[in-house]
Amino acid sequence: MSPRWRTWKSCAYPCAGRARNEEERQMAKKVLVVVDMQNDFITGSLGTPEAQAIVPKVVEKIQGFGGTVLYTQDTHGADYLQTQEGRNLPVEHCLKGTWGWQLEPWVEAVRASTPIEKPTFGSKGLAEVLKARHTYEGPLEEIQLVGLCTDICVISNALLLKAFLPEVKLTVDASCCAGVTPESHQRALEAMKACQIEVVNGEQT
Repeated sequence: MSPRWRTWKSCAYPCAGRARNEEERQMAKKVLVVVDMQNDFITGSLGTPEAQAIVPKVVEKIQGFGGTVLYTQDTHGADYLQTQEGRNLPVEHCLKGTWGWQLEPWVEAVRASTPIEKPTFGSKGLAEVLKARHTYEGPLEEIQLVGLCTDICVISNALLLKAFLPEVKLTVDASCCAGVTPESHQRALEAMKACQIEVVNGEQT
């Protein structure tokens, strides 16, 4: 090995390592939360054409995201109809272990982390995980949310994260969300804007 090669190697390899470490640190500061992209909310018991339409956009968002991607998974038991939610929304959905509970196949195909199961609209577990990460692993710069439904679980989790992490920028990509109806989707976006949650790509919905 020539002296010139040894000199280049000793410089280039550590530099490359430092660059990778810096890239990883930057990626760790950004989080994408994919909310409840499950069969029952897309083509199942509570599915809508609007939910079906966002699937390719959500998959593209996940694949192109330069950071950590987390998932929530609405999870109910056989007693769902006896719960507070079930009495107000008497449509069985996302019963654990069923097809409807599973993530949509295209979303499942790109999933790289274990979903956080949640029995209600907002996920306290998600908020606690991100709060701990922000506190002990370095500050988060931005949390983005996409998924279903804009006017129920997306807004619930956005406001919960706002309460847990008030100094972290929160963004909702409207083009990757769908509501129970187009009208309730739009109302939820406006409500989140009023709570200082940034809404992007709203013109595409």
